[in-house]
Amino acid sequence: MNFKLNSILRPHILSLTPYSSARDEYTGREGVFLDANENALGSATVANYNRYPDPYQWAIKERLAPLKGVRPEQIFLGNGSDEPIDLLIRATCTPEQDSVLVMPPTYGMYEVSANINNVPLIRIPLTPGFQIDLPVVLAAIQENTKLLFVCSPNNPTGNLIDRQAVLSLLEQFNGLVVVDEAYIDFADTESMTALLDQFPNLVVLQTFSKAWGLAALRLGMCFASEELIRVLNKIKPPYNISAPTQELALDAIDHVTQKEEMVAKILAERAVLSEKLLSLPLVQQVYPSDANFLLVRFDQPGGPDAKTVFDHLISQQVIVRDRSKVKLCEGCLRITVGTADENSRLLEVLSQMKVLERA
Repeated sequence: MNFKLNSILRPHILSLTPYSSARDEYTGREGVFLDANENALGSATVANYNRYPDPYQWAIKERLAPLKGVRPEQIFLGNGSDEPIDLLIRATCTPEQDSVLVMPPTYGMYEVSANINNVPLIRIPLTPGFQIDLPVVLAAIQENTKLLFVCSPNNPTGNLIDRQAVLSLLEQFNGLVVVDEAYIDFADTESMTALLDQFPNLVVLQTFSKAWGLAALRLGMCFASEELIRVLNKIKPPYNISAPTQELALDAIDHVTQKEEMVAKILAERAVLSEKLLSLPLVQQVYPSDANFLLVRFDQPGGPDAKTVFDHLISQQVIVRDRSKVKLCEGCLRITVGTADENSRLLEVLSQMKVLERA
């Protein structure tokens, strides 16, 4: 396959003149700054945040690149992973004309972003084993299909998607294959970022929200060819990542060992929680997980259904996600691995359910 990015970009994006911010025109750090209409007196807070942040977050990218085995120019940082998802659709898909392919059950923002941008969606369900139905997906791709989204480890099922199937898509699809690795730190596998130079149509998404424990910052990572990263930088808002977020992200990168220690604890708790859930009479199945959550099927004969279990947990202020209406996840709740105390409380509440049988 001879993939050419320009062939799938919306024509006007190629000639678009991006907004030029003050920090685009002068990138130095020293001087008398009278160019950006900032408040020269300081901030109405203890810390000074009166100056606009680096619009391209180079300090983070230069520190992050060695950790990820990529070049800084292959990194885009967004307001969560949701920002690059939206930008990728906007860059490539003409509304009502081009299409995006998703494989449910999967992360819901792919569909939401496509709908916001008025881009038709092709839905090809995963197999009952939560894997890509490769022949059906390849047959469903249309001439105007620009993006395929693959979530691996998948949300809400928790499993890794077969790597060879993803490679087949990269080799046979003349569009962008977006592999969302939000939960990759919890999986025993190599990131697809190692293949960026081999496949110019590969895009990999990761996040600081999960393993790094920085969900409140809303900082997502997008890894792609330098050519595509330049396009995303061209169409993003000028200062999409705030200065406090950039500062805290840099601090987190300094504490990568702490991140790895947290991951190890979560994996240990995941194993314990899975085993104990399986011992409960009302639990029908706990699916294998490569993420920091478990997909748990209820609906045992004579026992409470998933919605009843969900409502009971909520009544006891134990909050999980009801996925029982999602295709292939019927009868299932998605349960995040918590602390040892939180997991014990969950199990305690679930153990009460043995008396709450269906009428």
